[in-house]
Order: sequence, then C-alpha cells, then structure tokens
Amino acid sequence: VPGPAEAPRWDPQPLTYQELQSEKTEVPASRLLEETAFGRPGSEDSAGCGELVWVGEPVVFGRAESIAGKYGVWMKDPEPVPPFTRETTWRVDTVGTEVRQLFQYEAAEQLARGYPTKVHILPQPLESTGAIVYHGGLYFQPRRSRAVARYDLRGEAITAEKEIPAAGYHGQYPYAWGGYTDIDLAVDETGLWVIYSTEKARGAIVLSKLDPETLEIQRTWETNIRKRGVANSFVICGTLYTISSYSAPNATINFAYDTATSTSRTLSIPFENRFRYLSMVDYNPTEQQLFAWDSFNMVTYPIRLSRA
Repeated sequence: VPGPAEAPRWDPQPLTYQELQSEKTEVPASRLLEETAFGRPGSEDSAGCGELVWVGEPVVFGRAESIAGKYGVWMKDPEPVPPFTRETTWRVDTVGTEVRQLFQYEAAEQLARGYPTKVHILPQPLESTGAIVYHGGLYFQPRRSRAVARYDLRGEAITAEKEIPAAGYHGQYPYAWGGYTDIDLAVDETGLWVIYSTEKARGAIVLSKLDPETLEIQRTWETNIRKRGVANSFVICGTLYTISSYSAPNATINFAYDTATSTSRTLSIPFENRFRYLSMVDYNPTEQQLFAWDSFNMVTYPIRLSRA
C-alpha cells in the first residue's frame, strides 16, 4: 500500500491563494462581539456535559511528510459502525485542487508510522478542512459547492447530499487563515452540526443542527461572532467555542455561544498553537478531546469540562 508521501503530484499555485488572509492581525474578542446579552449557559441534558474550562498541551500523533499535508483533517468516529471501531483513525491531506483520498488506519499508532490500511477515493473532491467522521460516515463539503455530503464508509458511496441554504462558500466566509474554510462540520454529545455564514448574517457564524441521515437542517442559530475573525471553532455539549488565532503560540478559546439559551459570552482559556498554523480543530465527544491539525502535525488536546 503506498504511503501518504506518494500523494498525487501537487500544484503549488493554490497554496498562495488559499492563504489569502494569513497575514491579517488578530482582532480581540471584545471587538468581534456586537450587541450581546451575556448569560450563563443553561444546564445540559447530556451525560458528562459541562462548560469548557481548560485545554491542555497538544500531544503529537503523526506528521505529514509531503506538502499536501501542510493542512488537513484527522479524526476517529465517536460512534463507529462495524467493522470500524473507536480506534479506527481517518485522515485527509487537503492541500491541492482535487482532494479525494481518505486514508484509513487501524489506530492512531499506525497513522504515526505512515501506512494506511486502506485508501478510499471519494466520488467527489472535498473542499478544505471542514470534514468530520460520525456514525459510519464521512461528512464533507464537496468542492466549490454550498452542499454537505455523507460518504458511507462501509458502502463506499455517497448516501446523502444537501445544500446549506444561502451558505457562503469557496472563500466568502472562511476562518481567519483563509483556506476555503467556509463550511465546517462538527460533532458533539447531541449530534451533527454545520458551522458557516450567510449574507443575511453579514459574516457572523451561523450554526445549524443536521439530521445525520438526510442532512436536513433541524434548527439554526445566528451568533454574533464574525467567522473571519476567528481561527476555528468546535461544538461541545451544544455550545460553540471559537479560537482566537491560528498562528499565535499563546492563543485563547475566546468566545462561547450556548444554543440552549441563545446567549454568548467572551472567554480567555489558554490554547497553544505549537506549530503556528492551525487549520482544523474538532471535538470528539467519546474521547472528550480536541483533534487538530497544526502545520503538518496531527495533534490532540486534553480538555476539562466543569460539572454543572
């Protein structure tokens, strides 16, 4: 089986133009917040849920060897479907124009050694670093579309695809580093989410809960944090959290939006960008860890939640 180093020939042109905004300075959270009602988050139903209070130092699991892996996505399925397990690890290197390879590993340790068990070739190329694996499917944004698709990992076929109405895409409302990160999928204790923005929201983050089978939107919240002003975001226990910077070594988790109460608040939880180029962050509710991709490096962060 070829190693990830033998990825398809890479055309260097997209890198310069994906990273359009990489020199933009960081905006403090206080300026990003518009009129907001600061409120205490409501108590959550989910077992083991609480507010994020601490993020530990990153632990490195693997490193991409080719330029195609400067940024990417890696994850485990919090609710796997046989034959896959909670140890099965998935990875996509996302630099380039035709990103179709999904690498499958028996465990994170195998990912560190670099040889996948299998390479899935996606029927459609995916856009950027917003994909997530959940309940036996890879959920991703097909390239140059405002759609979200579900690729069934067992059947190796796309089983659902839906447009996210009015969602900006391909560079309209990316995270601060650019990279066409307009549409970002997330999983928490309560299910599947999509994070995006629209013209109506004027670039503020819009959060929608999705049905994992049909990808129908079940409910939508409009926040008051600008998507371009933050490095990345993730959802824990129904609360959206954002990261202040993708390149500052001492960044912070700077904002929370609680869907239970539709209220937001500023935070200042230290968050370390060890390799200075954070392109993906996702929460895994089973492991209660953050998975991230930081300049060729696949890392996890331990976290602590307060117990309400």
